[in-house]
Amino acid sequence: MPSNGPTERPPCSTTERFDVVIVGAGISGIGCAYMLRRHCPELSFVILDAMEAHGGTWLIHKYPGARSDSDLFTFGYDFKPWKGDPIASRQQILEYLGSVIDDAGLAPRIRYRHTVRSADWSSASRCWSLDVSAGPTQESVRIEAGFLWMCQGYYRHDEGYTPSWSGLEEFGGDVIHPQHWPDSVDLSGKRVVVVGSGATAATLIPALADQCEHVTMLQRTPTYFAAGRNADALADELRRLEIDETWIHEIMRRKSVRDRADLIDLARARPEALQRQLIAGVKACLPEGYDVQRHFTPPYKPLQQRVAFVPDADLFKAIGSGKASVVTDRIETFDAAGIRLQSGDRIDCDVVITATGFDLSVMGEIPFSVDGRSVDFSETVSYRGIMFTGVPNMAGVYGYARYSWTLRAELVGAFVCRLLKHMQSRNLRSVTPTLRPEDSDMELHPWVDTEDMNAGYMLRSLHRLPKRGEKPEWQHSQDYLYESKALPEADLSDPIFSYST
Repeated sequence: MPSNGPTERPPCSTTERFDVVIVGAGISGIGCAYMLRRHCPELSFVILDAMEAHGGTWLIHKYPGARSDSDLFTFGYDFKPWKGDPIASRQQILEYLGSVIDDAGLAPRIRYRHTVRSADWSSASRCWSLDVSAGPTQESVRIEAGFLWMCQGYYRHDEGYTPSWSGLEEFGGDVIHPQHWPDSVDLSGKRVVVVGSGATAATLIPALADQCEHVTMLQRTPTYFAAGRNADALADELRRLEIDETWIHEIMRRKSVRDRADLIDLARARPEALQRQLIAGVKACLPEGYDVQRHFTPPYKPLQQRVAFVPDADLFKAIGSGKASVVTDRIETFDAAGIRLQSGDRIDCDVVITATGFDLSVMGEIPFSVDGRSVDFSETVSYRGIMFTGVPNMAGVYGYARYSWTLRAELVGAFVCRLLKHMQSRNLRSVTPTLRPEDSDMELHPWVDTEDMNAGYMLRSLHRLPKRGEKPEWQHSQDYLYESKALPEADLSDPIFSYST
C-alpha cells in the first residue's frame, strides 16, 4: 500500500455527500446495496464502479466458457431465487445481477466509470472524502461519505498474475491472460497451451477443444477436481412437483451449505479418505490406464486450495477425446517456437494462455488516510475480517474460499446494516474497532492460517493483509455455520466498538 501520506487532490468542480458510499457493483456491492435499501431506507447512498457496467468479475471474465465454480443456490442471493442449473454461465450471472438491480431500483444509484483515487477520513467532519475520476473524461469530483463500504472484490482487475518465465519475450506466438481475453481471437488450426490447472483452466480447455487444433494443459502441480452433473436431483424433483421457486431456493441453499460443511468436516477429519474419493471420481471419467497419479493427484490435502467442480465432466471428456492433453512439468524457458520443460521435453505451440491466477487487491489498492496519516492495512487487526483497527466508519467484504463468496457477503451486509441502525438510533457519528485492554497481549498472526489455506494468490500478498488475533472476534473465520450465528449475535455495545458522537 502507498505509504507517503494522502494523495494531493486535483481541483474538484463538485462535492456531493452521502450517508453511505459503496465501492463496487459486482455481486457483493449489488447485494449489500439491496440490503441497505431494505433495512436502512432512510440512508442516502451511491455505488461507485470503475467499469462500464455491473458485474465485477463477471463483466471482466470474457474468456470462452466462463462460468461459476459455486452453485447458484448459494452464490446467488437468499432474497432472489435461482431457477436454472446449479452452475451458471457468465451471461446468466450478469442477467441475474441485472434483475436484482431492476427489482430494487438500484440503477439510478450506480455510477459507472467512477474510479476512487484516494480516501481520506476527517475526524473533524466525521466523514470520508473520496477523490474520484468520473466518466469518459475522468473528470475529478469529490464525494463525501459518512460510511465507506468496500465491495470491490479481492483481486486486481487491471492485470492478472503471470510468473516471470525465462524467454517469454522470445516466444513468437500470442500470449493471452484470461482476465484480458481479446474481443476477437481466432484459434482455428492453432496449437494452444493453457498454463495452469485451476478452475479457469478447467473451464477454458473444454471450451477451446473444438476451436483449435489441440489444447494442452501445462501444470506444475495437479489440482483436485470433482466431476458431476450440472443438475441436482432434488431441485429437479421439487420443480416437477411445482413447488414454489422461493421454497426450492431455500431448500437447495440449505442442502448446499450442509453438503459443503460435511465435505469440510471430512477434509479435516479424514483427508486421505476424501482424497481417495476425489481421485476415484476423476479416474472414472478418464480412459482406462490414464496416469491419474501423475496428472490429477495433488501433493497437498484436499481443500487447502479450492476444489474445482467440473460440470458434466467436460474437461475429462475433452481429454478422453484426444482434443486435449495434460502435461505435468515445470517450464525451463520459452523460445520462439514454444516451451522447453525442465524434464527436457518441449511443447511447440502457437498460442499460450496464462491461466496462472491473479494478484490480490488490498482495499482496491486505494490510498487510505485517517486525519492525514496513511493507513497501512498490514498494521491493522481485523474485526471478524470486516472492519479494521484505527480505521473509522469503514467495512470491507471478503467472502469464503470453501463456501460460496455470497454467503459471507450477505452476513457482512446484515451486520453493517445492523451497525448503521444502531448508530442512527443513538446519534453516533463514527465507530472504530479498537483493541481492548484485555487484548493488549494478544498474539497476532497473518490474515489466514497457511496450513489451512495456501492458495498462491494469498501467499504472495499475505504480508500486505491485516493481522488476526487469537480471539474469535479478531479472526476472519471461514466457517459459515459459525459465522451465521456469531455475526447476527455480535454485541454492538462491546468496547471493541469505539463510538463518537
